[in-house]
Amino acid sequence: MSTHESSKGVRRREFLAAAAGLASVAVLGAQSSDPAPDWGGPVVDTHLHLREGLDANYAHCQGCGVSHAVLRARDTAVEQVRAIRAKYPKTFVWTASADITKPDAEAALAAAIKNGAVGFGEIKSHVAADGPELRRMYALAADLNVSIMVHFQEVPHFDGEGVFATGFKQFEAVLKAFPKTRFIGHADAFWANVSADYANDVDYPSGPIVRGGITDKLLGDYPNLFGDVSANSGNNALSRDAAFTRDFLQRHQDKLMFGSDCSCADGRGAGVAQANNPRASRLAGKCVARETLALLKRSTTPEVFRKLVWDNARRQFPIEM
Repeated sequence: MSTHESSKGVRRREFLAAAAGLASVAVLGAQSSDPAPDWGGPVVDTHLHLREGLDANYAHCQGCGVSHAVLRARDTAVEQVRAIRAKYPKTFVWTASADITKPDAEAALAAAIKNGAVGFGEIKSHVAADGPELRRMYALAADLNVSIMVHFQEVPHFDGEGVFATGFKQFEAVLKAFPKTRFIGHADAFWANVSADYANDVDYPSGPIVRGGITDKLLGDYPNLFGDVSANSGNNALSRDAAFTRDFLQRHQDKLMFGSDCSCADGRGAGVAQANNPRASRLAGKCVARETLALLKRSTTPEVFRKLVWDNARRQFPIEM
């Protein structure tokens, strides 16, 4: 979630949240008999935003066949996360975000780690990817030996939203400057740049992938960069070109982790799947977790699929069977 939103963006979020509640009332009954998919083993959703109530995150996991999840939460959510983890032991771990434009951001995130968070993210703020605000967070993540997930976005989804961690095309310099920091790339610009022809002109490009994209290159060249296959951005990129996707997943089988970033109410598509993102209408009425897991499963071997949905996440986060 953004740490620096305009009032228009906040109003839009509130409207979509209300719409999601109404939609789930309308369709939940029709979908409640839909059985959860069996993915052939345990699955970690590495990108599930914290929801209100003790049971909402667990209900989503149950609905889409996910066994574990990394809750992406604010640094102030310590007590809520503790209550959820107490009710569902071993199911959840959590990472913390904060307003990194504030002078106390480093102290807030360090405190969150002391209080049980196992990483930083999603860090989503209206700053440059190589700017001083994020550089402080990169250094802190290295000092605390935790990963940091960054939301890269060059094109707004709606008027007033703005852009986030801009300048991914020059991110190689950051990877060189912070070799001890474990970066997890996420969102529009990270995934659009799998194609060499991306020009920062659209949020979700379509059509065949042009080989040699920056994201592909950086994942191959830098051991400290990983990728979060979540949201419409990840799903869209891996849906564009089946042949590219097969090769890409094979090449980076040890660097990619499944995540959903899904907002649907029940793990079956009720409500709004991509809240506050009207440009992601292709996933309307669908659960992003289900859609992306199915995409990954049909695009690679069972051995690589297990790495993408389980093994790689367990190397990044202290997840228990």
